[in-house]
Amino acid sequence: MNIMPKRRPNPVDIEPARRRRRSNNVVAVLAYDGVSGFELGIAVEMFGLSGLGYRVLVCADRPGRHLSANGVKIVVDAGLEATARAGTIIVPGWQHIEAKPSDTLVAALRRAHARKARIASICSGVFVLAAAGLLDGRRATTHWANAEALAQRYPRIHVDPNVLYVDDGDVLTSAGRAAGLDLCLHIIRRDHGAEVANRVARRFVIAPHREGGQAQFIVHPVRYEGDPLTNVFDWARQHIDNDMSIDRLAAQAHMSRRTFIRRFEEATGDSPGAWIVQERVTHARDLLESTDLSVEQIAMMTGFGSADTLRHHFRKRLRTTPNLYRATFRAAGDGRPKLVSNGSHSTRGRSMSITS
Repeated sequence: MNIMPKRRPNPVDIEPARRRRRSNNVVAVLAYDGVSGFELGIAVEMFGLSGLGYRVLVCADRPGRHLSANGVKIVVDAGLEATARAGTIIVPGWQHIEAKPSDTLVAALRRAHARKARIASICSGVFVLAAAGLLDGRRATTHWANAEALAQRYPRIHVDPNVLYVDDGDVLTSAGRAAGLDLCLHIIRRDHGAEVANRVARRFVIAPHREGGQAQFIVHPVRYEGDPLTNVFDWARQHIDNDMSIDRLAAQAHMSRRTFIRRFEEATGDSPGAWIVQERVTHARDLLESTDLSVEQIAMMTGFGSADTLRHHFRKRLRTTPNLYRATFRAAGDGRPKLVSNGSHSTRGRSMSITS
């Protein structure tokens, strides 16, 4: 497999983005012995879509060398000098968490970070960022199976094993493998807004937001049709503006309070209260992106009751305010559907989200 810096046209192009773009649109994707071909491919394909305006470069500390990636041979033409002109650098899954990255690679990442380049890791690529000292004092994530090792080896990193990705401004990290899709889509959303990111999501046949973090993938039973909890999830989303006490949810599931809490935590890795808050934040995000409703109206429609409560949970979970979130991710263009308040607090269909 020969990955060249120049991208071929895609069968279905993305309409050229009308939102803001970074002044430096070069995306450098690192390759090395043992790199995950899947994660490398995620970055190359997503940022290489026509219409987004990125220039994708695959680079390595030894250009021209055949690098084994899950049995795939990759020929890399660019050296690490490509990172010196990149606005964004993607570090896919590292060869092995015990392996030490080369001094050359570490130095290149440090220089890029010093000049304010945006650096993101997918899965075990976080160990490269950690070795370069880019995560000291920061919150970060990785595949849940490697989270404990990361925390023990680098105690100055605040490791969060439950989320799909962490956006810490100029440094971003994602959980395992397919969470790289969520991370790259999030970066595109940051650069171009929600409308463009949603078109990219449709192009890749993935959800614009995924819900619940990676805790849902850690040895939890699969929900099936007719499962009482599945019915509770669906009911709660349709009545998210109502009172959502544990007793009411347990009654909906026809379980005792104690049994319901135990079953719920086994199924989701979260408490019922935390899950409800996340669902409400998710719905609020949807409304902020797609409607002109006020923050006060959205707070009522999502069950928070007051704008102050909504702002509190946005600061706690998203590290931003509702108004700043709307300004950042508001869908561009005229003619989008708008939801007009008629005094009722009924909710619309739900989209999926992630914890960040």
